[in-house]
Amino acid sequence: MLWFAAAMCSSAPAARGAEGLRISWTNNMLTLRRADLPGGKIDVWYLEAFCRSGGHEREWNQTTLPHRTQLVSADKSGKKLTLRSRVADAVEVEHDIKAAADEVDFRVKLHNAGAERIDVDWFQPCMRVGQFTGLAQSNYISRSFIFTAQGLTWLDKTRRTEEARYRGGQVYVPAVVPLQDVNPRPISPDRPVNGLIGCVSSDGKWMLAMAWDHTEELFQGVIICLHNDPRVGGLGPGETKELRGKIYLLRNDAQELLRRYRKDFGGSSAGAQK
Repeated sequence: MLWFAAAMCSSAPAARGAEGLRISWTNNMLTLRRADLPGGKIDVWYLEAFCRSGGHEREWNQTTLPHRTQLVSADKSGKKLTLRSRVADAVEVEHDIKAAADEVDFRVKLHNAGAERIDVDWFQPCMRVGQFTGLAQSNYISRSFIFTAQGLTWLDKTRRTEEARYRGGQVYVPAVVPLQDVNPRPISPDRPVNGLIGCVSSDGKWMLAMAWDHTEELFQGVIICLHNDPRVGGLGPGETKELRGKIYLLRNDAQELLRRYRKDFGGSSAGAQK
């Protein structure tokens, strides 16, 4: 009986984890839940903003485009959501979001229904990581990372700058993206070599990371958040573009994270939509 009770106790967390991630969305906040998740949940501001090009040297309110997102459907199991955004009146965006055991998959289709080109250059999903890392704004970069030419690089070990239109945070820009188009926050000289940005949990057992197939910037923000901000590159009249993204929740194993990323995105480096 004692052995049976011990076995039941030891298997309970694994059983709860086996149920996988569940997702919900309300008031522009996408919430990921899993029973064994450090902090119990992860919130993603989905979406914070859609942005024009040329934003690094101007006021933020001159860069953002008006947008509104609404829930179209959600299944009862918490495994699938469909959202629809309207951007600058003419751009229609469909978001198909699916949760699995250890990842969330994003398929985003953007269509310009208007007669003129729309400068929707990139957008911002903002992943809140305070509960997951157990740290504050002052120190969460010590558990946060990107991949540079040196491999996995902790953000507190990257070269950081302070001067920009807005102080605080740090922007990491893929080599193919013009610096003038990114967030008006300080830009690091260190360039990411892929589209992964993530962090390690407070107990050291888990890795949380976000990736997209086309990346405008990787961004360490000012509300204990991490971004992979996807690049659209503008939409001509009648043009449609599709983007793919992932949020991974894996055991703390950088090589496994890279293997999954390469499997999903073909090993391509962070880059721009054509």
